[in-house]
Amino acid sequence: YETPEAFAKAFRKQHDIKPSDVRKEACTIHSYNKLVIHVQLKGADPMQYKIVEKESFRVVGFKRTLSCANGEQSKEITKFWQDIYEDGTNDRLFPLNTGDIKGVIGVCDMGENNLMDYWIATSYAGEDTQVFETFTVPAAKWTVFEVKGAMPTAITTMWEKIYQEWLPSNAYELTNGPELEVYSNGDTSSPDYYSEIWLPIK
Repeated sequence: YETPEAFAKAFRKQHDIKPSDVRKEACTIHSYNKLVIHVQLKGADPMQYKIVEKESFRVVGFKRTLSCANGEQSKEITKFWQDIYEDGTNDRLFPLNTGDIKGVIGVCDMGENNLMDYWIATSYAGEDTQVFETFTVPAAKWTVFEVKGAMPTAITTMWEKIYQEWLPSNAYELTNGPELEVYSNGDTSSPDYYSEIWLPIK
């Protein structure tokens, strides 16, 4: 600055106080960090997936109808899984897993009026069971994404990558139909835990 007065004027304009006020008392002044341009590369990490055509199949388990208003379904799905683990239903489903898809399945089936049926079930090829409800997953072409890592972080991260990276860069489109999360029998907190996401496509 050419003069102390010019400096004082600029200082006051910036900080709303005079330079001399800073010496007299503990005043709040503004600080701006150095600007940094951050470039984030997406798509650098490989995504393992396969395309599967599958006839309709049956699952057995339990269903809750959830509201999707204001993202309420996310909290309710988490609570549903907690209830299933606490009452031992999860352990009862694995022995019933006689169908082609191995594991316990979270089935998301969108309905009308912003409602969704969410199933925690397993692929079942046996006789009708009176204990569990039954749902038929329709025939479809599926993209099956491999997920490795501890829950719920690994599967949440994969969902983000699918919608932000994979779908925009591929010719496939999602079709109407249920979406599946398949969980293997193992330690869900392990960094090597294996699960899958199944999306109906065309």
